Amino acid sequence: MSKKATTKKKDGKKATATKTNTIVKMPTLIQAIDKVAEEARDSKFSDEFFLRVAPELGLLSDTYHITERQAALLSISLLCGPYRVDFHDFARHLDVSNICVLSFAHDIDELVRRRLLRYRDAKDRDTFDVPQAVINCLKRNEPYELPTRTGLDQFQFFEVIDDMFDDLGNNSASPIDLYHDFMQLMKDNGDIDFVKQFLAQNISRRDNWLLMLWMTNRVINHDDNDFRFNEFDDIFEYKSDYHRACSELRSGQHVLMKANLIEHKTEDGLANTSRVGITDHAKQTLLSEFKIANREENVSNLLKHNELQEKKLFYNDKMKDNVAEIESLLSPKKYSEIVERMKKSGFRQGFACLFYGAAGTGKTETVYQLARHTGRDIMMVDVPQIKSKWVGDSEKNIKAVFDRYREAVKRCKQAPILLFNEADAIFGVRKNGAESAVDKMENTIQNIILQEMEQLQGILIATTNLECNLDSAFERRFLYKLRFERPDAEIRAKIWQSMIKGLRKSDALVLAERFDLSGGQIENVARKHTINDILFGRKKKLVDALVKYCESERLEPSQLPKIGFN
Repeated sequence: MSKKATTKKKDGKKATATKTNTIVKMPTLIQAIDKVAEEARDSKFSDEFFLRVAPELGLLSDTYHITERQAALLSISLLCGPYRVDFHDFARHLDVSNICVLSFAHDIDELVRRRLLRYRDAKDRDTFDVPQAVINCLKRNEPYELPTRTGLDQFQFFEVIDDMFDDLGNNSASPIDLYHDFMQLMKDNGDIDFVKQFLAQNISRRDNWLLMLWMTNRVINHDDNDFRFNEFDDIFEYKSDYHRACSELRSGQHVLMKANLIEHKTEDGLANTSRVGITDHAKQTLLSEFKIANREENVSNLLKHNELQEKKLFYNDKMKDNVAEIESLLSPKKYSEIVERMKKSGFRQGFACLFYGAAGTGKTETVYQLARHTGRDIMMVDVPQIKSKWVGDSEKNIKAVFDRYREAVKRCKQAPILLFNEADAIFGVRKNGAESAVDKMENTIQNIILQEMEQLQGILIATTNLECNLDSAFERRFLYKLRFERPDAEIRAKIWQSMIKGLRKSDALVLAERFDLSGGQIENVARKHTINDILFGRKKKLVDALVKYCESERLEPSQLPKIGFN
């Protein structure tokens, strides 16, 4: 072999080795974007263009998980912007018509969803920016990734929610975008109790979804639960949907109101139909994890009907008939029939009853026995607790009573009885021209009760000793009014015999005729007799002992303590 041939062979080996050991250096993201954008100039997005920059487009599409055309549009956006880029910029850069670039709208939407672009105004979607976060990653030659939104706790979840609503407020996201983002966020964080409870509500329509999320976000992140309609108009894609929602909110027919998730705010006890907020029910179900403090007092207790002690009551003939009529009404079968008939006739289905008369005449005990015989529990309202020491809390407390009662009606097999015992303090005459804070508060409480009685779905019974103090507006709202009179001598004798074992009928009649005591007073005497019987043994002269107890039961005028100055 010649020397020349040997040299050529060696050179060939050398050339081969050089080719084998050379490492092709990949362009940076910025270099790839720059080349794509420059090559796209006047290219009309031709096939030749895509072939010329195939490696760079491949790098960008793989890095950002987008199509090659979307990668090209992103590159042009960076070159022409990165701020205030619009479709006219694409038309000029590519040398195509303004009509042609309209076909890019779907690709721009996808880039916005990937957070690689951001609309400056999501409602017209004509102008967009490259977000600063994307630019910062490019400077470091790092791929931009969507922020991690999985495995969040409830506070992190609502921090993301707040940021999303900020995007909506800045017009950089549309209601549709927001809705899809929320759906994905909830899917990624399905173990959060709020998400479980929210999805369990089966809220229909995108607008209702966004409205409920917007309100809960305001409560959690901004400590705000009093909203005027114009505050949330931007969550609606179309003005017609916004106006329809406002109409339903004003009339109380909105689906979120029917679900007891939002309600009208109140002023002086009357509903303000131009303002809404989320209900206590929504706080307790949707936002239970946040343990939102309610300053509402525990103003009601539930008495189980099967735990009430049976007691025989004595009435005159007229009162016996009236109580029997109420008992028949409250019996489960009759009650259901009456409610259905009232509904078909267009009447209100709630029943409000007033038991009034002197103290100790059996008003409260009658309610207990009615509940026991008809299988209805009693929600007993603690009237003194209604009037909270905190300004404004009395109104919240009275609303809480009726909210809890509505929940109990839904939950219980038989509608319970809502009992306002000794209700003089809150069913009294309203004060005209109220000036003091206390008078205004009492008027507000009464206005709330009147409004609630109008829409009552259930059974309300109020007892009072001072019927003369009852406001006429309340009187009209009570369907049944039963006057409990002091028992006559014959009834008193029967009460004596029922409470004192071994008391002869003649002795009972003597006590009844001599002492005009109420049933409650006779019970006090009977209790005192039982206590002394245990302490000192049964007295031989039973009637004499009972007479002594009766005389000490009533305070004579001379025994009453004097109040004031001499």
